[in-house]
Amino acid sequence: MATQHDNALTRALAGLPGPLPPSGVIHVAVPHPGRFTIVGNHLAQHTELSLTAIGIGVHIQSLPTGSEVGIKALASRFTEGETRIAAALRELEAHGYLSRTRVRLANGRLVTRTVFCNQPGAALRGGMVAAPVPLVAPAAVPAPEPLVAPAAVPVVAAPAPSPSPSREPTPVPEESHPPVRVPSRTAPKAARRPLPRPRELTPELRQTASAILAGLRSHAKELVLSEDDVEALVPGVAAWLERDAHPDTIRHALTTELPQPPKHPAKIVKHRLTVLLPPPLPGAQELAPVRRTLVIPLQNCDGCDRAFRATAPGHCRGCRNEPTATAA
Repeated sequence: MATQHDNALTRALAGLPGPLPPSGVIHVAVPHPGRFTIVGNHLAQHTELSLTAIGIGVHIQSLPTGSEVGIKALASRFTEGETRIAAALRELEAHGYLSRTRVRLANGRLVTRTVFCNQPGAALRGGMVAAPVPLVAPAAVPAPEPLVAPAAVPVVAAPAPSPSPSREPTPVPEESHPPVRVPSRTAPKAARRPLPRPRELTPELRQTASAILAGLRSHAKELVLSEDDVEALVPGVAAWLERDAHPDTIRHALTTELPQPPKHPAKIVKHRLTVLLPPPLPGAQELAPVRRTLVIPLQNCDGCDRAFRATAPGHCRGCRNEPTATAA
């Protein structure tokens, strides 16, 4: 198969009038009758995107609406790992091609809604875009024999074959695509919770908290904190110590399952000290036993067989008072 392709390209290049360029690519362009995607050069030749981000952007743009384009779905399709794919998606998101937002469905479940825009600048100016669905021909069309293009451009082109009516792709009407509103890039973010602080930052708490923070790099080499970071994070660790958290518990909470690579160690430590803060230990009043009401069972009277409440079988009050009434 490789030999046949080489011979066809050799014959096509030999028919070009004039000398070929000494270097650079020479395009052999054959029109696509179906199964194609229009990609702008602003994406294909982007100067700030990596080659992985450009490739993933082209791949996502070629997929129909509703396709899974998460990190794990792309990692199962391509040889790049999840870390490299996640970085490429962040690049596309930073340049406006991709938008990922968390939305709540009618049944209460939270899902990630991914929107891909083929022209970010035009979409932001217009405000509304339509979700594209690539046209897919129902049957494959054999490639025609390449012909020689005009001498002005070193391109070997071939006229598009006239497909039969049965093989012509059916265009999808634009009205069938619901409009998708591009989310605002300046939406207000929820306020972050402040770093917890103890009721009283004693010298003992400050010394212990500083030692724990400075020694984190001995348990996780990525968590190298500066002196200013340690001084700023001391109140958070002191709040944990005030709530009787053991130093080993604090180290485990701050060093377990770190993101790789951690770009901002101080922000990671601050976030975990804030969101993982344990509640105070319960006191003696909270641990007091619950008082239960004593329920006296029902007994059948040995004399009149009536029911009465007593801790042991015997006679009811009426039978016990009957000898007294008789004597009177």
